[in-house]
Amino acid sequence: MLVSYEVWSIPVCLPTCHPVRAQLRALGVRPGPREPRHRPAGGWQSLTATERAVSLLVAEGLTNGAVARRLYISLHTVSTHLRDVFAKLGVPNRVALAAVTHHSIK
Repeated sequence: MLVSYEVWSIPVCLPTCHPVRAQLRALGVRPGPREPRHRPAGGWQSLTATERAVSLLVAEGLTNGAVARRLYISLHTVSTHLRDVFAKLGVPNRVALAAVTHHSIK
């Protein structure tokens, strides 16, 4: 019998989530099916919740390391999210991202 728990869908996982997820996997619990994504291919609305969170923190002037610590994700994951955000928003750098972010939230 497969059981799905909402803990699998938390976009930003606290350090305590990893042992819980490992225990759930050991018990045979697997994540439920993902819902279809209906996001546009580009623009602010195309960003995931975590990409938006990373964008907002970068726009505030935080470094990748500070963003990683704040969101409890790895530095590599922050870099990956930023690369995806740059592509989705069509911006070349952090300064342009900050301008787009501030314009989008007003």
